[in-house]
Order: sequence, then C-alpha cells, then structure tokens
Amino acid sequence: MLGKRLQIARKKLQLSQENMASQIGISYRAYTSYERGDRNPSIEFLEKLVTKFNINLNWLIAEQGEMFIQHYDASKDALRQQVLDILKDEGVIK
Repeated sequence: MLGKRLQIARKKLQLSQENMASQIGISYRAYTSYERGDRNPSIEFLEKLVTKFNINLNWLIAEQGEMFIQHYDASKDALRQQVLDILKDEGVIK
C-alpha cells in the first residue's frame, strides 16, 4: 500500500516517476521499486518526502490524516525520530 500512496502523491504533485526521483535525489530505478512495492524506502527518502513535498508520513505509511501537511518545522533529528516511530508503530521495522 505504501507504493500505491507514493504513486497517488506523485500524481497529485503532477510529477513523473523520473522527475520525482530526480527531485528526491535517487535513481529512477530505486524510485520505481518503491512505488511497485519491491523495496521499502529508506528513512532518508521518507525524510525528503516530508521536507521537500510536505507529505504527511501518517498518511503515507498508515493512510491516516491528510495527504499533505501545511508546514513542517522540526530538526532533522526530530524528523528522523518521527519517521522511526511511525515505522515501528506500523510494524515496518522493529
């Protein structure tokens, strides 16, 4: 489901897979593997989605809340911890 929500958010942003990958700073191949669900995205990738596109991690991972957040103002360490907490809560990581 995470891959499907990545696709939904990307289309809402009116970006191609290639453009999305480029803006996040990863390869096209890596991005498409996330969207297909072949690989789980890295924490760094998720951080970039939040900081660059204001994508709500709760929506992306657990389909809770709105797709986008209005404004996110936190340190990188706080953001990383939020990502880890959500991933643990959802059972994606231990």
